[in-house]
Amino acid sequence: MEFKLVSSYKPKGDQPQAIQKLIDGIHRGLQYQTLLGVTGSGKTFTIANVIAGVGKPVLVISHNKTLAAQLYREFREFFPYNAVEYFVSYYDYYQPEAYIPETDTYIEKDASINEELDKLRLRATSALMSRRDVIIVASVSCIYNLGSPQEYKELVFEVQKGMVIPRRDILRALVEMQYERNDFQLKRGTFRAKGETV
Repeated sequence: MEFKLVSSYKPKGDQPQAIQKLIDGIHRGLQYQTLLGVTGSGKTFTIANVIAGVGKPVLVISHNKTLAAQLYREFREFFPYNAVEYFVSYYDYYQPEAYIPETDTYIEKDASINEELDKLRLRATSALMSRRDVIIVASVSCIYNLGSPQEYKELVFEVQKGMVIPRRDILRALVEMQYERNDFQLKRGTFRAKGETV
């Protein structure tokens, strides 16, 4: 597996030494390493060079969605030929259930899910299952359980060019994965089957 770093910049100043020390530390199995630098000093570029030098899948965890989005954009620019994916909470809004005893007020749980963020999470999970040249940029929400990798694999229906699969087998597999047939309105979580076309 190769991470192909694309950049017009070359490491300079303290960067070459920092890159090599971090790579050596990873190869020696160091559990913790710290890269220090002020804003604008090229920390993301330095880490991109470490990623390219080590060649292993990477999880970058940011403390919030805003910084995660910035890192995601930067890593996508550095690694356009690799799988750079975004994995953050899919909630636009989340209000947990609450009770205020002073006013005897009960507040119901309320949430709004952003479908685009949910798609990006699924794409990130899919990349982890199908390739090794993966960089996942996530917020701390990624530590919450997504489910067992085995269960996820069981919900995959793999189709490759040239395969011949009976139509009924495809329909059955989609239904078993909780997709709903809807021949009139195609939307997320549904499929359409008309004649030989699914």
